[in-house]
Formats: sequence, C-alpha cells, structure tokens
Amino acid sequence: MTKVLRAAAIGVVVVSLAAQLTAPAVAAPTKLKWSECPPDAGAPRGTYCATLKVPLDYAKPNGRQITLMVSAVGSLSAKHYMLVNPGGPGASGIGVEHQVSGGLPEKVNDQYAVFSFDPRGVGKSTPVDCGDFSKLVKHPALPYKPSNAKQEQQRIQQAKQVAEQCGRKAKDLLPYITTDNTARDMDRIRIALGRDKIDYLGYSYGTKLGATYATMFPQHTGRMILNSVVDPLVSTYRSGYEQDTALQARVQALFAWIAARDKTYHLGKAAKTVQAAWEKLRSDVAKKPAGGRAGISEVDDLLAGSLYTDDQWSDVADAIVQYRHGDPSALLSVTDQLALQAVDPAMLAYNCTDPGWPRSWSTWHWETSIADHRAPYIAWLNTWYSAPCAFWPVGPVQQTKIGSSKVPPILLIQPRYDGPTPLIGARRMHAVLPGSRLLVENGGNHASYLGRPNPCIDTKATQYWLTGQLPADGNCPASV
Repeated sequence: MTKVLRAAAIGVVVVSLAAQLTAPAVAAPTKLKWSECPPDAGAPRGTYCATLKVPLDYAKPNGRQITLMVSAVGSLSAKHYMLVNPGGPGASGIGVEHQVSGGLPEKVNDQYAVFSFDPRGVGKSTPVDCGDFSKLVKHPALPYKPSNAKQEQQRIQQAKQVAEQCGRKAKDLLPYITTDNTARDMDRIRIALGRDKIDYLGYSYGTKLGATYATMFPQHTGRMILNSVVDPLVSTYRSGYEQDTALQARVQALFAWIAARDKTYHLGKAAKTVQAAWEKLRSDVAKKPAGGRAGISEVDDLLAGSLYTDDQWSDVADAIVQYRHGDPSALLSVTDQLALQAVDPAMLAYNCTDPGWPRSWSTWHWETSIADHRAPYIAWLNTWYSAPCAFWPVGPVQQTKIGSSKVPPILLIQPRYDGPTPLIGARRMHAVLPGSRLLVENGGNHASYLGRPNPCIDTKATQYWLTGQLPADGNCPASV
C-alpha cells in the first residue's frame, strides 16, 4: 500500500519439498511441470517451481501472454491445496510456502500442499522493470518533512522522475499490474492445479488480494484466512492516512518499551525521556550525517521499519546507544539497505493504478500537513514513498468492489494495534463479508499468524483449516 505496508515477515522455517511433486504417480491432475526452482528465484535449495502462461490483458485472452512462476511444498496428492500471498503489494512469494508450511501444525501439513507465486510484475513473473534508480536518491537523503519550499520541490521532482522513468520503460505492462488481474491469475493457477476450489492464506496486502478473489470467484473459494487486514472501503491514498495515526501510536509504544528497560539501555525511565534521546539523535545526524551517509531521513527509516514487529524494537534502542558511544554502524547499515531498494517499482505499479490518487500536489501537501500534526514521525515519510502516484503515466484502473453475499465464510485475524493495517480495516472487511469471523489479537505485531506462537489463535485457525468450521468472533491475548 505505502512504504510502511510491506511484505509480512512470518518467520522462516525451511521444510523440504516432498518428492511426490516430481513422482510419476501423482493423484491430482495438473498442467504444471515441476522442476527445481532457478537459483536466482530467492527460494531455499530444493524448492520446486513451475511456470504458467496467462493473458497480459484478460479482455484479450488470446493476445500477449506473460509468465507466472509458482512454487510448492508438499504432495500433489494432498487433500487440500493452500495458496499463499505474503503482501506488499509486489512482494515475491517464491519460498513463502516453506515458511508457512514450517509454521503449520503437523496435522494440517498432512492434509495440505502449500503453494505460492510471484504475482505478475514481480520477481520471476514478467517483472516491471523501470531501470536503475540507485542514482536518483543520494544519501544522506533530503528530510522527509520539508523545511522549505525548495526541499519539497526537490522531492516532487524525484517523484516525477520515478513516474516518468516507469512510464518510459514499462508502460506496456503498467495498465495490467492490478489486484483484479492478479486475482484472475490466481484462478488460472487453481485451474492449472486441477482444483475446483483452492484454500488461501493472505497477509497484509494479500488480504485485499484474497478478498478480491473471493468476491470475483466465490464458487472457487475454499477456506481462507486473512491476517492483518487492509481496509476495503477506502482508496489506497486514503489508507495511508489511516496508517499514519496507527503507526504514530506504535512509535509511542516503542518509546515506552525502551523506557521500561532502562536498566538495559539507560535511555530514561519515561517514554518522554526516550523520545528526547531519539530527537537528539535526529538533530545530531541532521547537522552531521553519520559516516557522511546517514542523516535524518535514514534515521526516520530505521524507526519506521521497526514498527512492524516488537522484535525490532531493540534495534532502535541499540542504535541510539551505539551512536552515543561513537559507533554509527547500525545507522549506516540501514542506509546501505535503502541504497539497494531506493524505489519499489512493483509496489508502485500495483498501488498507482488504483483509483483515488489526487493529481494536484496541493491536495497531497494540505492533507499531509494536517496528518503531520497527529503523526509527526510518519506522515511525510508515507507521502513521499507514494508520491509518484500523483504523476503516474497510466490509470486509474477500476477495481472490484470487495464484498458479496456469495462469498463463503472467511476467517479474519487482526492485531488490535497493528500499524500498517489498522484495526478499522479489519472491522470494515468483517462488515462487507457477511459470513466472516473476526479474531482480534491484543498486540501490535503485523502479520504475525504462524510467525509467533499464539495458542488462542492457532487452535482456532487449525480447526478451521482441518474442518472448515469457523470460530465465533472474539478476542485473543497478544502473540508470544
């Protein structure tokens, strides 16, 4: 959705692919030919992959075809097939099936083969290639919150350059990199796997994709779990402002967490004192960037990146402590990572074709300035990552309105304090999917199902995978 709505980290547990995927006596019919994934696909060794041709434009099914790459773990003779999407949009799915399979209870794995795929425009599935952006953003980067009109115009110009370059290099693909088309691709995968229905697990943006599929193809939708749920009733542009407030609350929770561990970090016993230490770090690197590369924007990126999971909160505390002791390595590490991913063309391709992006920059400026009062650490950061959508060379493309009485029962799992996908989105998804059930986990870790133990959620989800029986709406303690 935006910079802070990236793919979910669900805990890497590698499981060997069962030999049945290539065995000659396969019970289930399939049009896919499986072989070991290419080394550069990003999957663990021994992962099996297959390719599938689908129309670039489904209005012209016999026209240009693009290639999808699908990956799998388990036996093709399994009773159920589960398809997984890790989010993004634009996150690669190759290898995610291993992570999911490794987190599922053995009795679920006994019944399921787990599949994933690179969505169109991503990785090994006819990717969107906008060329090299590494020279576009220098480090230290401009502050996210502009201090004057010149800085804002420089950021606007960068956004225009990204949009122009994508339009020049990938305009033939851009109109067709949409959630609706990816849902259609999922149905082609289902057909190729020889299944009348397919089960599905989606994280973050993957919840929007799953709900879209269920709305478009309810008769082919099996059991479906959506974790950290995207708001189905607002535009991608508007959802960014929902994120701002929720993520700012996560920032305050992080400062309180560090304060509660003053014996470890010695940054203060009150959240306000920790916040002051953080502001001192920002002020210092604004005047003199760490290592000449890590300035205030890079520090803000470190903070924003830590808001997905409490597991990364110690990284922020350690970075402050280390910097105070003359060691900027943590800040420089973030800068080096950013240099490798200056722009995410696939995410922009999916987001920017959605309806609702203002084409007048004055609207963006006004609304972000208001949001900045409520979310000073997040608002401008979020806006600049999505800013190319104000100048995108194609679109908008109409998308399916999520929700229908025909959609079968779906299980929604939502952290109460989730920043990237706030609780309001799950409640609205629950409302537009009449047969759904909503489990609210009393924590803030984004997309944590299977990545963090939670007996309350895990037991109910396992029962659903095995029997199709949904639990009642309810609340669960935070994941461990």
